[in-house]
Amino acid sequence: MNPAYNAAMANLLDQSEYIEQGYLFQLLRERLAENAPMQELLEQIKYELLTTTNLPLAIDYMLTELKHSGLMSPAMLRLSHYFTAFQSYLISQAEQETGRFTMGAALQALEAEAKYRTAGGSPQGLFFYHFEVLCRSRLNYDKGLTAISNDPIYDLTWKKWILMLRAQIGLVDTADLIFLASEDYRDKLIAAGEPVEGKGPFLFGTREGRIAFGNRRKDPLFLFAAMQRHLGYPKVPRTKPRDENRDLIPQLARRIERLESRIKLMEEERRGGLDITRFYEKHKNNLPPLDD
Repeated sequence: MNPAYNAAMANLLDQSEYIEQGYLFQLLRERLAENAPMQELLEQIKYELLTTTNLPLAIDYMLTELKHSGLMSPAMLRLSHYFTAFQSYLISQAEQETGRFTMGAALQALEAEAKYRTAGGSPQGLFFYHFEVLCRSRLNYDKGLTAISNDPIYDLTWKKWILMLRAQIGLVDTADLIFLASEDYRDKLIAAGEPVEGKGPFLFGTREGRIAFGNRRKDPLFLFAAMQRHLGYPKVPRTKPRDENRDLIPQLARRIERLESRIKLMEEERRGGLDITRFYEKHKNNLPPLDD
């Protein structure tokens, strides 16, 4: 086996590490929904994790970076021997203020991924899970697939194929690319008496090839749904649309306050008792805003 692949496989963590990672992401997701600061959550959760794993040490390093820059992803990138590039990428996208990908969605995706690894997930299932996360969350394919290719679960053949997919995405139907990399396609070549040299690599099984062939020229969501059922990887969290009515009541309350202030000014002006000195510089911070 290739020495480079042996070195990459050495970065695969012990099962207990993935168990604790899944627990960490779960606790962060649940408690972050209560609007608790990330720094306080990490400091608290650190004592709830097994000290026999390396996760508490990783959290210490993440806390240092969080206090320094307010971000976790730079520390996760430096801990590439512990966190995968895809984990770091999801957190970095969630930390972008202008992005639509929330921290809750990132933590939910990472929690499911860690639990799937704990259960002994296959490279095929993990690839489809990662790829579906990119698609459903509308993340950058170029950066996302590059991060996926650096996962130690993939050997050099997998890595090259994923990078090829990155270059072909949007140009060739994804279902076609998966079919051409399946044992079903190889079997069809052999049955037709055609050579298989120069074809492949055949990374997916016969079942995945048939599913891909049956979903050509269709919505990719049908392909993902079928693969999820047959490969058994976790369901990808759905991004919930923002509730536009969530802030409606507070906004209406502020508008009512402004209207009341305007009415009072108009009443004072009609009575001839309007004191314009209230609008001088020294009183400006004590007045309610008059504009929308």
